[in-house]
Amino acid sequence: MKLLAILFGTFILALLGTKVFQGSWDFLFSGNLGMTVFIIFTGLSHFKFQKGMAMMIPGFIPAKMFWVYFTGVIEIAAGIGLMIPFLRETTAILLIIFYILVFVANINASKKRVNLFKADYTGPGMGYLFKERLPMQIILIAWTWYFGIYLN
Repeated sequence: MKLLAILFGTFILALLGTKVFQGSWDFLFSGNLGMTVFIIFTGLSHFKFQKGMAMMIPGFIPAKMFWVYFTGVIEIAAGIGLMIPFLRETTAILLIIFYILVFVANINASKKRVNLFKADYTGPGMGYLFKERLPMQIILIAWTWYFGIYLN
């Protein structure tokens, strides 16, 4: 849930910033900036923790490192897309689909007890999936829908 601190922290700072500098609360901008910073941060992590990320991918999928790097680039591009008004809604829809697909990798990682940071099998297991990852995925999907589609 530490990652959610990035999302909420950026949102709050941006919201306060818009109030101070524009004189009004800009929820649309602040919500999308929060998700942008979050998703770019996670996208960059694909390049730092690539071995652990590759271990998360189900065995039947070939070229695991390609997918790790590719999804990292996709996440960074999605962050940029959320900040461009005419791309925002399409980006949000694709990002929601992406979050659902990534959850499959999270199920696999939890079953195998993958430790993303150490690239070994000492991870928290299925408890993490239901206590932390699933609630976080729901928040990310709801946030992306609300700020990227509904308010847009």
